[in-house]
Amino acid sequence: MKKESRKVIIAGNWKMNMTPSAAKTAVAETARLTEGKNGCEVVLCVPFVDIANAVEAAKGTQVKIGAQNVHFEKKGAFTGEISADMLNECGVEYVIIGHSERRQYFGETDTTVNKRTRAALDAGLKVILCLGEVLEQRQAGITDEIVSMQTKLDLAGIPAEQMKNVVIAYEPVWAIGTGLTATPDQAEEVCALIRKTVAGLYSDEVAEALTIQYGGSMNDGNAAELLSKLDVDGGLIGGASLVPEKFAKIVDAAQA
Repeated sequence: MKKESRKVIIAGNWKMNMTPSAAKTAVAETARLTEGKNGCEVVLCVPFVDIANAVEAAKGTQVKIGAQNVHFEKKGAFTGEISADMLNECGVEYVIIGHSERRQYFGETDTTVNKRTRAALDAGLKVILCLGEVLEQRQAGITDEIVSMQTKLDLAGIPAEQMKNVVIAYEPVWAIGTGLTATPDQAEEVCALIRKTVAGLYSDEVAEALTIQYGGSMNDGNAAELLSKLDVDGGLIGGASLVPEKFAKIVDAAQA
């Protein structure tokens, strides 16, 4: 399978931004600006309190709505957590799991990332699985080892037939929210490594069909060059996704 056959996905991660009323406006504007641009799938992953308004605003448009986290249990005494069944009933299609901010600030590990991923997939959600190295690991020359290990641990126990609902987002942690960006060649190198690792876990067919996003400060200025790389099939967009005009330009870059 060639790159042209893989699904290109441009997903926005709003993080802890946008009130419900602001979300309704932003989703509607994003939908308007990206209408008819069918060269990629457009996803907005919003805070839980915004989901109802976001789903309503996206109704009848090409914009898909995602969440930013999910718990691995169906229900119980887990104050503050949200289950996959809850997200399903809210109308969510995607969920981000394992974002570096969850790992850094909230004690997320590859074990819990794997458990959350399995729970989400079992519930029929599509997963945007995040992984990537921190600056010290890149400087130590162990990026390949770290990313390969994360890929194997985070996908442990997930059957090949569920991989059609998995998107992997490579996010070099040192490039998130810092203004730093991996060069297109650096992004390509690690995305290719992820694909090779997935091929080893499953098959060439599964690996070639897998959408791999780049998620480290992609913006409207660098998106086209990053997306031109063979193994970069989309982007997980942070700050730029909060501005519909900027986000739409990234969607434009994915149309080629």
